[in-house]
Amino acid sequence: MGTANDKIRIALVGAGGMGQGDARDAARVAGVEIAAAADIYDSRLDRMKEIYPAIATTRDYRDVLARTDIDAVIVATPDHWHAQIAIDALAAGKDVYCEKPMVQKIEDGKRVIAAATKSGRIFQMGSQYASAHCFEKIGQLLQSGAIGELNMVEAWLDRNTAIGAWQYSIPPDASEQNIDWDRFLGSAPKRPFEPIRLFRWRNYRDYGTAVAGDLYVHLFTGLHTATGAVGPTRIYSTGGLRYWNDGRDAPDMQVGVIDYQASARHPRFQFVMRVNFKSSKADEDFGYRFIGSEGAITTDISSVTLSRVPREKEPGNTADTFSRQMEADYIRAYRERYPILPATAATLRRPTVQRFTSPRDAHEIHMRNFIDAVRTRKPFFEDAEYGFRATGPALLCNVSYFEKRVCHWDAVTMTAS
Repeated sequence: MGTANDKIRIALVGAGGMGQGDARDAARVAGVEIAAAADIYDSRLDRMKEIYPAIATTRDYRDVLARTDIDAVIVATPDHWHAQIAIDALAAGKDVYCEKPMVQKIEDGKRVIAAATKSGRIFQMGSQYASAHCFEKIGQLLQSGAIGELNMVEAWLDRNTAIGAWQYSIPPDASEQNIDWDRFLGSAPKRPFEPIRLFRWRNYRDYGTAVAGDLYVHLFTGLHTATGAVGPTRIYSTGGLRYWNDGRDAPDMQVGVIDYQASARHPRFQFVMRVNFKSSKADEDFGYRFIGSEGAITTDISSVTLSRVPREKEPGNTADTFSRQMEADYIRAYRERYPILPATAATLRRPTVQRFTSPRDAHEIHMRNFIDAVRTRKPFFEDAEYGFRATGPALLCNVSYFEKRVCHWDAVTMTAS
């Protein structure tokens, strides 16, 4: 399976919006066939048959794992199923593309890593910022010293639409006849049939991972890809349910303040990130700002802007608060040390700006990287360990938020306290 000349047959587990999007991205790659799909809602299986007429469908994901003609599996279920399905797929000898977050519970992270290692199969987490060209470019700029020493990174992913706030459509035919409710619940607490909890599962902690698991994971991934950081040390997160008070138990606005220690590639820096589901911008507002001692780098995924500000040539003074004689004496000594220089762009400290464009569709690029790994047997760098290094700290943001405390993360051993 998986040689450079083979057709790659992929099964989709979880045929919702993200799953169908992942399948479309995979099907665009030459030699890839979407051969099977599993979902607990019959109408989504019908949709898959409409798109891929030859596809095999089932409600039970174990049926597709048992097929010997399936090479790889896309796991795009609600978060509380990610770990178990990924582990089962690896044990069945399948390569796995697992949507973020890699796990719903921190304690499952190392189980997935161990399963991937034991199986020898390709595992890639679907946090697409790892494949966004902008972060590769930012990493090069940081390595070259383009903004001096990094001291802070800001990131935001705000939304101002109902769909962006997870208000997904609930089909009028939803019933216990066409939905396998018990299979959806899985390890989650048992409760009576309630379609809103299935079709808007991200709103509920029983099945999702709130803002942090859905979107903070992306922000951590982009940061780690650009800086080479392996993880933070100290995490605090706060926020609240401000606008979408529709019965959900996940916040719709959240802020994280994260500490990173110094490493061989960067000094110590702080990471501040924000998600707001009722922002002042239209649709979605995304960006990062890497702030250094000599400038800043900003990105919105589609472009990278470098703004350099030279270091101060002199510190300035407040001698005008002294007596006139003391001011004159101070200024005389000050000008001996910092003589007035001719006016140039450098002495005026005007920023110089450079812009770089980048392909925006990181989703398709990321899926192509997975297909390449399946064909060549050379894993893409966002493997299970890399995925957990973004997922673990994101989940700790939830712990901090809900338990109202500071959390600590050992980035080397990937353990929380």
